[in-house]
Amino acid sequence: MFTGIIQHVCKGYFDGKRLIIENPWRCPKDSSHCVVIGESISVNGACLTVVKVDENLHFDVGVETLNKTNLRFEKYFNLERALRVGDSLSGHYVTGHVDGTTIFLSKQTAKNSVLMTFKKPREYWGIIQKGSIALNGISLTIASVSDETFTVQVIPHTLEKTNLKFLVPGSPVNYEIDIFARYMKGVLDIWMKNLYNLSEMTF
Repeated sequence: MFTGIIQHVCKGYFDGKRLIIENPWRCPKDSSHCVVIGESISVNGACLTVVKVDENLHFDVGVETLNKTNLRFEKYFNLERALRVGDSLSGHYVTGHVDGTTIFLSKQTAKNSVLMTFKKPREYWGIIQKGSIALNGISLTIASVSDETFTVQVIPHTLEKTNLKFLVPGSPVNYEIDIFARYMKGVLDIWMKNLYNLSEMTF
């Protein structure tokens, strides 16, 4: 589980088998803050397992993950370590299970922030004004929604400290629908199905 508050942006690349990213947590072996093999880290919002640690972090990446994310194309990656018991939850609950990629369309400056617009994904039911969404692992609030797009408001600090600053129109961006919206959709689907079955039995 993650919070969507990015801790580091680091260079990396996919070598055809593994994702290799600069290790921002290099430290003495006796430090409890060191990243260890087997640890889960959010990489552009995708929960990946560390398989090797040196000056870089090495991750095995499965076919499903490659197909649903932008990991093979990126040069700069948002990184966040998993939430620990007692940690502050400053963003929203992010599982690291990326739903797919959406497309960055445009941005415009609005006073002390930037409005960034993206193509609405197939999970349109999870895109609601003032709702939460994770984009490249970043916890963001949806500012507005139209038939085909949605817009988030990004403060200068978030823009500077994440890889959103590298986006150009057409860039693929990983997204994860808010987990509470997903659960609500699942419950409503079951409720509607049962209601339909009941009506069929009645008539």
